[in-house]
Amino acid sequence: MAIQKINIPDIGDFDTVEVIEVLVSVGDSVEVDESLVTLESDKATMEIPAPFSGVVKSVNISVGDDVAEGDYILDLEVGEAATAEPKKTEQKTTPAEDAKVAPTPPVAQATKDATIPTIMAEKPVNKQAMGQTSHASPSARAFARKLGVELTRVTGTGPKGRIKTIDIESLVKSVMQGGSGVSGGKGIPDVPTIDFSKFGETTTEELGRIKKISGKFLHTSWLNVPHVTQFDESDISEMDKFRKEMKPEAEKQGVKLTPIVFVMKAVVKALQDFPNLNASLSADGKSIITKQYYNIGIAVDTPKGLVVPVVKDVDKKGLYDLSRDLMAISAKARDGKLSPADMSGGCFTISSLGGIGGTQFTPIVNAPEVAIMGLSKAKMQPVWNGNEFEPKLIMPFSVSYDHRAIDGAEGVRFTTAVGNYLSDVKQLAL
Repeated sequence: MAIQKINIPDIGDFDTVEVIEVLVSVGDSVEVDESLVTLESDKATMEIPAPFSGVVKSVNISVGDDVAEGDYILDLEVGEAATAEPKKTEQKTTPAEDAKVAPTPPVAQATKDATIPTIMAEKPVNKQAMGQTSHASPSARAFARKLGVELTRVTGTGPKGRIKTIDIESLVKSVMQGGSGVSGGKGIPDVPTIDFSKFGETTTEELGRIKKISGKFLHTSWLNVPHVTQFDESDISEMDKFRKEMKPEAEKQGVKLTPIVFVMKAVVKALQDFPNLNASLSADGKSIITKQYYNIGIAVDTPKGLVVPVVKDVDKKGLYDLSRDLMAISAKARDGKLSPADMSGGCFTISSLGGIGGTQFTPIVNAPEVAIMGLSKAKMQPVWNGNEFEPKLIMPFSVSYDHRAIDGAEGVRFTTAVGNYLSDVKQLAL
């Protein structure tokens, strides 16, 4: 038996790198190429393999130490024969273009027709080395290569994000069950971090609580819902004329009769015609759950951010009742006094920017709802009546919808129905 001192091999162009894991302890038996320690630079991680088989007799480094090429890290007791021709421990990055393509494992018949995100590595690299970013043990890498999984798509749950075999299994299981395989955009490349102060003066202010919550929710919806947006417009001249005629009576009732209550009634009529838009998809995406009630969420702009209180039973209420509900719930939203009950149970959402301006926009579906309407500013336009141009008040609007639940033809039929109901105010009373 002989004692071999193990040193840090060539680590490329780095002066020093940090030790982030010590993978062996005194008394451990190791085989050739088994990882001893893990190093991390500001760009990548690197595992140092054992050049001999043997038993660890002492460890000379700790997590957090900075090491350089040639630094002594541990003693390994090896057989006499093993010391004759030591195995070189130089780390090399295998170029992607030289790596062989890993075979893709067969997909279960149940998911044959499903759209599954790509998790397979087209050109997997044989060993972790400087210049690569996935932090995993050799056994986990071998397991990933066997399944054809790209490690950059796996979120590690080990110390400092180290990828374990169970993490790879979880990703594959999620994909095979119809999941996205990523959580909250983890599989999407990060936006580069830039020090903007290099270009000029900057200030940093933390986002408000509402924006943090809604931002995370909107991001989740955008990643999970295949959005389609249908743009349309409606002649609301008759509706606006009727609204202005009813304004004195509405004031006597103590309410403000705004265009949005007419839109709410028109939307409910159209939802009754097209129940797939008054629905949600089941958790597994295989069923559509249609609702026999009509609760409409109204996006409200507040000083602290956008919130969406819900007006309940819109189909059972008249214009004045809806106006009262809308006034009350909007006031609670601006005062920050909305309860969870005020914001739950919605079937369909309306986001109105008409009071501010703009022509068209693409709202993000308020999942698990399957559709949302965006209202823009109405303006007078010349419309040809067959003999001459007439001035008409035209309101542009859009509807974004979940394409898994709603086909394009159904989507445009829905927007057409909403436009027709808004153009003929008498239909809203039927």
